[in-house]
Amino acid sequence: MDTRDVSFWLATAGDDLAPRPALDGSTDADVAILGAGLTGLWTAFYLARRDPSLRIVVLEREVAGFGASGRNGAWCAPDLNISMGRLAKLHGEASARAMQQATYDAVDEVGRATAEAGIDAGFHKGGELLVARGPHGVPSLEAAYEEYARFGFGDRYRLLDAAETAARVRIAGAVRGLFTDAAAVVHPGRLVRGLARHVEALGVVIHERSAVTAFRPKDGTGRAALVTDRGEVRAPVIVLAGEAYLSELRPLHRQLVPLWSLIVLTEPVPDDAWAEIGWANREVVASTRLSIDYLSRTEDGRILFGGRGAPYRFGSPIRPEYDRHGPTHERLKGFVREWFPALRDGAFTHEWGGPLGMPRDWHPTMAFDPRTGIATARGYIGHGVSTTNIAGRVLTDLITATPSPLTSLPLVNHRSRNWEIEPFRWIGVRYAQWAVGRLDATAERTGTPPTGRSLAERLAAH
Repeated sequence: MDTRDVSFWLATAGDDLAPRPALDGSTDADVAILGAGLTGLWTAFYLARRDPSLRIVVLEREVAGFGASGRNGAWCAPDLNISMGRLAKLHGEASARAMQQATYDAVDEVGRATAEAGIDAGFHKGGELLVARGPHGVPSLEAAYEEYARFGFGDRYRLLDAAETAARVRIAGAVRGLFTDAAAVVHPGRLVRGLARHVEALGVVIHERSAVTAFRPKDGTGRAALVTDRGEVRAPVIVLAGEAYLSELRPLHRQLVPLWSLIVLTEPVPDDAWAEIGWANREVVASTRLSIDYLSRTEDGRILFGGRGAPYRFGSPIRPEYDRHGPTHERLKGFVREWFPALRDGAFTHEWGGPLGMPRDWHPTMAFDPRTGIATARGYIGHGVSTTNIAGRVLTDLITATPSPLTSLPLVNHRSRNWEIEPFRWIGVRYAQWAVGRLDATAERTGTPPTGRSLAERLAAH
């Protein structure tokens, strides 16, 4: 596959995407990183700045940004898929509050760090708008506001009526909105490719087309290793930063389920249609659907609409052909036309997708075990642009043994239990996908919100 065909973001990242030299024989390093996506590159970024003497080597199976980092919906938002309420039950209210504050700080840090590094990531802090498209969505939206208020963040959010929502973005059927100015939109391709170039300038070595096939903890020499068919990189610390692709490594196969998130992109929208739609401040947008949708407006005036729906495959395989799923892409195009009647005859220029990594408990992890020399960060479930920045700073503090407020966050050194073996994993995930879609369809048809008591809703409520 031509890398430019992976996503609109990589096609417009501003470089030729030519692969860097592959690993050629075994070598030693101070830190070896699996994955030249945002987790690996932010970790390299902060480590190299913390200690410029470190020899840091990054191994990437394809090219920098090939995975979720170069395919996402352009959100840089203060969100996690695990709720504050759930974090509070597991770790206490103070920890949940600290984690949420860290997500706000991460959005600003992405903007600050990229500007300081001279990376044109298209960072624009236009806010985030959650909409209820009909009365069935209002209770969920109000509950979200109440949770923010309960944890002391209510002043960051504002409930909007239909007119106030339309004043930001005119979406057919929207009756209420919840707005915060704490989110940004980015150009993911320029962000990840710019980070790769910047860390190289700091002395980090990136080898592309160098697939890691295994890893080893520290041996008697005090070095762990990333193993490829072209040699090994041995180091006192290795970082596993491959997100969904980590499930292809045998020891981590059941730690993550790869689920596909798919995206469609319109042609540049004409000025008269923008006059009808509004959306002048380029807020990132989503609705209260359990099935998940996410929208953004690009710098050149296109609408991106993303969502779930592609079926989970038995055995958790990751294959390029899964990046496109005709029925789901057509459904997303239908949503664009339904939400924005001005675009009922509009054309689409791009469609793509990719896997995200879902832990069994929806709980992201940022961990380091000095005994084995293995560090990792994973499990963002679609909220990686901001969370990877937290991960890079957390792993830097853990690896350099620097206690900080970040190393006390509830995501640190968490271990999710494994997913079930097949066929139980396939049955459970496919059931949840089907049931959540059915709940959404029923709510939209009847105008009645889900009860919150079904198994699928309890799963979605993480």
